[in-house]
Amino acid sequence: MKRYGIWKYILILIVLSFGVIYSLPNLYAPDPAVQISYNSSSQAADTNLEKRIQSVLDLDSLSSSIELHEDYVLIRLETYEDQLKAKDLLSSELGSDVIIALNLAPTTPEWLRNIGGEPMKLGLDLRGGVHFLMQVDTEAALQNRQNGTLQDIRRRLREEKIRYTNAVVDDDLSIQLSFNNETNKQSADSFIKDNYPQFLGSPTNNSSNSLKLVLAEEEIEQIESDAIDQNLTTLRNRVNELGVSEPIVQRQGKKRIVVQLPGIQDTAEAKKILGKTATLEFHLEAQLDTPRSRKTSYPYKGNRGAPAFLQDALILGGDQVATAQASFDENGLPQVNITLDGEGGSRMHRATRGNIGKRLGVLFVEQKTRTIYQRDSEGNQIPIQETYQVKEIISLATIRAALGTSFRITGLDSPSESSELALLLRAGALAAPMRFVEERTVGPSLGADNIEAGIFSMELGMALVLLFILFYYRVFGVAASLALSFNIILLVAAMSILSATLTLPGIAGIVLTVGMAVDANVLIFSRIREEIKKGRKPLDAIDAGYNRAFLTIWDANVTTLIVAVILLSYGSGPVKGFAITLSIGIITSMFTAIMGTRAFVNIIYGSKKDLTRLSI
Repeated sequence: MKRYGIWKYILILIVLSFGVIYSLPNLYAPDPAVQISYNSSSQAADTNLEKRIQSVLDLDSLSSSIELHEDYVLIRLETYEDQLKAKDLLSSELGSDVIIALNLAPTTPEWLRNIGGEPMKLGLDLRGGVHFLMQVDTEAALQNRQNGTLQDIRRRLREEKIRYTNAVVDDDLSIQLSFNNETNKQSADSFIKDNYPQFLGSPTNNSSNSLKLVLAEEEIEQIESDAIDQNLTTLRNRVNELGVSEPIVQRQGKKRIVVQLPGIQDTAEAKKILGKTATLEFHLEAQLDTPRSRKTSYPYKGNRGAPAFLQDALILGGDQVATAQASFDENGLPQVNITLDGEGGSRMHRATRGNIGKRLGVLFVEQKTRTIYQRDSEGNQIPIQETYQVKEIISLATIRAALGTSFRITGLDSPSESSELALLLRAGALAAPMRFVEERTVGPSLGADNIEAGIFSMELGMALVLLFILFYYRVFGVAASLALSFNIILLVAAMSILSATLTLPGIAGIVLTVGMAVDANVLIFSRIREEIKKGRKPLDAIDAGYNRAFLTIWDANVTTLIVAVILLSYGSGPVKGFAITLSIGIITSMFTAIMGTRAFVNIIYGSKKDLTRLSI
């Protein structure tokens, strides 16, 4: 029997030590908790908020511990029932200026956290998480598209020397063009039919010098579909910014989007980033002495100044922002450096080159939801979700020169606000506002049955496999049993280190891995028995068994790994959860089945030169 190199024993010990250490955090169950933070990113959690929370919890005598962190207050509770009770109580008493979210607070010892030890994330079906159902305001998308098209029509008509007296977007989202004579109207009608085929252009009546441009039904459907698709992409980008593993962001029906964030640690941050359906709009300041121009008054963000009037005409929106980075200006104040795409840069240049000396307003548009409580006939408080929109000016600066693709936004309150705004813009602007139709935090108690059933199936499968191999392979069965146990430890450790999310299909992948790990050992042990029947000495039979079974094991596992990688690349949701555990399990099972059992067998039989019989 060939000598087993000492470096192989050292490698096995190192790998197993890492496996044991980094699988340990999964033994520490997290505490049910409630996390509270302010709606505004410029407000940090403070002792005043902590005292307000404590006074509310004292009303119901809930047993809890309160921790004040930099951006939020964390309340640890004893049971999931207390968690739900505390959330309802705090929601009704604290008002709408805070975000209240269910959370699971880790209890991993500090020494493990210091070396990067974290428990596995569990999927929505096991641990719970955040579930949003959002409805896209496609009418707003149509409004934005018509406003942009109107600006383009105005410019093109001026270039064609076709005079018009008025051009507006009506309440029915049609574009109304008025002319001072029939000749200009006919010229405009012909020009628009040639250049804007999406419209069904016709005079409003025979005696009126006006055109009413109505979008074709196919064009409306296309705009609405594009808005949904862009919002899907934007939400996926924002989820990626949050670092959520295995999220689900998908379309549901004609105008709705489902977002599920399983295994997430900071649900409040998710609600803040995804719930802020925010974007930017760029408008010129309205001249009050021009009565015909449509204008609206907006407050300054943070009430930093008197309200100002901006023209309703939109220069461009946040959807044409290519990149956005938070930084500081020459005075050390927070700012956001913005780069527009090619079309956005052209539109900005055209709008500002003829308005030097005037002021350009940057409007921050944010769609929010809040919970208000109304009492029913019996005096019970009924929570009602209310959607509202906030529009605030964050910058109103004088145009010194024609702007291009790059400029900056100042006037922000804090570095956290500039970082958040940059994140929202970098992740992409929403093509249309969205409101929360349904917002649900799935508690971990709902996944308890799934966890129990999954663990039971894995325990039963392992027990039956271990009993069989111990009975059938004797001492070699002990080696296979140890390898199988270490395989599970390594798999859990690898998923913890990689921050992979375990789902119910993932547990199925682990159970399948158990079978595959034993299959490798069965191939090796069967080969050893065949070599003994051929008359080989026991130690030579062990060498031949491992060497000749290796290629078969390698081929079988690599082909399965290829399939798992394909599932991981092209699958989503539950399919990806299954593929992750299967991929990791294949790699760990090959290591433990080939190197692990070989080391154990060498320890038992390696020194017995006169061995005549194997317990196999």
